[in-house]
Amino acid sequence: MKRRLALVLIAGIVAAGSAFAEEQKIGRPVRVVSIGFSPRPLEQVAPLVAREAARGTDLIVLPETFTGQTAPEALDGASVTAMAAIAKQHHTYIVCPIDRTDGGKRLNTAVLLDREGKITGLYNKVFPFWSEYDLKPGVDVGDEAPVFETDFGRLGMAICFDANYPEVWQRMADRGAELVAFSSAYSAGMSLQAHAINGRFYIVSSTMRADCFAWDISGELLLYEKSNDVNISRLTLDLDRCIFHQDFNMNKHDKLLKEHADDVMQDRWLDREAWFVLKAKRPGVSARALAHEYGMEELRDYITRSRYEIDVKRGWPFAEKVRREQEAASKAKHAAGK
Repeated sequence: MKRRLALVLIAGIVAAGSAFAEEQKIGRPVRVVSIGFSPRPLEQVAPLVAREAARGTDLIVLPETFTGQTAPEALDGASVTAMAAIAKQHHTYIVCPIDRTDGGKRLNTAVLLDREGKITGLYNKVFPFWSEYDLKPGVDVGDEAPVFETDFGRLGMAICFDANYPEVWQRMADRGAELVAFSSAYSAGMSLQAHAINGRFYIVSSTMRADCFAWDISGELLLYEKSNDVNISRLTLDLDRCIFHQDFNMNKHDKLLKEHADDVMQDRWLDREAWFVLKAKRPGVSARALAHEYGMEELRDYITRSRYEIDVKRGWPFAEKVRREQEAASKAKHAAGK
């Protein structure tokens, strides 16, 4: 029996149900489907994906190495080939995570397929889990956290154990990610919330636990759903929504909302954090573009610029000094243990 727990905190952001309703395109909506399940044969997964794709969506996200991690396959193998055919037939993007062989390497890879079924991006898990090194051959490490341009926005991808390492998520934030698809063996939960808060992007998960978390750009929980066998979560996210710090923005905020009362609204006011979120009110309007016209600086840009300028005043990057101190402490500890 399916057990479902859904929490929707922001009106108009999440649309869940038996089918996506027809709606006017206010802002920049992207329809996302997360399909979560324990590893199973491709012939069981493909019909699930095809059925959801046929309903109409922009992005389907599958769990980490969704057919298992016992038989690595190349990019032209059965899994990517089957998902590519579905992506092309139903004109949707698919995040297809596989146990991949590439020459002499074995990689835990999320393959991004575009609406024509073409491979448009690869993310190799930067932090494989310990048991992956014991496989024969062992899983090699990825060394990049790219962000991919799609027709709906800038998409990042992360996998499972990556949830424990903020540098992966910071790299995606620095590269302008608006949405991160997280494919995993486990749920990760509040670890993802922390990354959504610090990265100021949406995160949608698909896991072997047959559940789905969706986190807002403010770090607030948009959706949690779980099933006993296969979980299918459907939601719509507005990638035009934008978040700001109150610092230096309030006069511009007031002027914008006064002069464009029919175009833009304040969607969230987070008083304790000193943040606010803007979104468009009608089709054809971009809240982000209007905010930029009024000289407003988004929260992620503000924090990044502040960090850089404070480091310049300091004369050295604080983060780099911390890293060096940690390395020195680690070397001293190992030396003392010899």
